[in-house]
Formats: sequence, C-alpha cells, structure tokens
Amino acid sequence: MSRTCAVTGRRTRVGNTVARRGLAKKDGGVGRRVTGRSKRTFKPNIQTIRVLTPEGTVLRLKLSTRAIKSGVVTLQKGDKTVSFPLVRALRGRNREFSKQNAASEG
Repeated sequence: MSRTCAVTGRRTRVGNTVARRGLAKKDGGVGRRVTGRSKRTFKPNIQTIRVLTPEGTVLRLKLSTRAIKSGVVTLQKGDKTVSFPLVRALRGRNREFSKQNAASEG
C-alpha cells in the first residue's frame, strides 16, 4: 500500500498501450488495425505531506495532489470519520495555527 492516497484511495491502476497501424477511414484509409497490446501502469501523483491536526499533533500522510488541492482531509479515527482543513506542519509544529486554535477554544 505504498502508493495509495490516505484520503481518496487512489492507487496504481493497470491498463494497456494499444499499438495500431494504418490510416483512419476519415482520412481516406481502410481503417486502423490493432497490431499489439502491452501492459502499462497509471500511477497517481502521491506526495508525502506533514499535516497538522486540530489537536495539534503532526501526521505524515501520503496524499494525491487532487486531495491536496481540495484542502480538506477526511480520515477514519476509530469508528468515526473526521474532516479537518489541510494545514501543513512547519518545522514540527505550526505555532501560529496552534495559538489561534487554543485562543478560539479557550
């Protein structure tokens, strides 16, 4: 499970490369013919990111770029599903973000 997104579940998929020869009918030929098929892989763009949770802890997650762009992290914690905004951890702890959370909670 090394190349799997923790949020979206995107992972490596397999498919085929299709080799063809001939000229398309719309271009005046008799049509394209398949001369071979070989396996290939489609790999998602997975990045390892340090994420600051609302509790102030830092998680190292593997996320796809689509999940990073969305800006929201949804994870399973026990039997609950937890969603929180994606805040990158800077040098271990994002102190300003932690102070804002502590001030708003207290």
